[in-house]
Amino acid sequence: MKENKKCGKLFLSVFQLSACTFGGGFVIIPLMRKKFVEELHWIEEQEMLDLTAIAQSSPGAIAVNASILVGYHVAGFPGALLTVLGTILPPLVIISVISLFYQAFRDNQIVNMAMMGMMAGVAAVICDVVITMGIGIFRQKRILPVAVLLASFIAVRFLNMNIILVILLCGIIGAADTLYRRNGKGAGQK
Repeated sequence: MKENKKCGKLFLSVFQLSACTFGGGFVIIPLMRKKFVEELHWIEEQEMLDLTAIAQSSPGAIAVNASILVGYHVAGFPGALLTVLGTILPPLVIISVISLFYQAFRDNQIVNMAMMGMMAGVAAVICDVVITMGIGIFRQKRILPVAVLLASFIAVRFLNMNIILVILLCGIIGAADTLYRRNGKGAGQK
């Protein structure tokens, strides 16, 4: 019975987040963090950072990937299934309704102004994600994660490097660092 309540709470949580979120996966991630890390205490801060990194590097929508990972982490396969449904149902319904009235929405000045205002809000939320998750990296007091973060930003922003190549290189660096520290050679860096 307790597991059913947890699954119900899990579904309702992601359903509400998905229904009230505008701007995609980068917006829903901090809201998921707030809900599952800070409010419900089902996930640790570092685990959420790890799940977010996996969700971002996996193919597909970040919100769906994150919901699968969070759901599986909290309640196994049934949790993953419920969180996916909770994440995709609100946009599916909203887009279906909007598509019926697309012509009216497209030409409406008020709707266009509201969308422009929402874009500003989305930009603010994405900045919050970057700052919040960046602080976690800087708190580790290790040089390699900070160096990889800065090098990745420079490579993508200023050198126009392909993002897939950057992700692959970061994965290789992270795996090599983990193996190095796990073998005890980097024990002094922990």
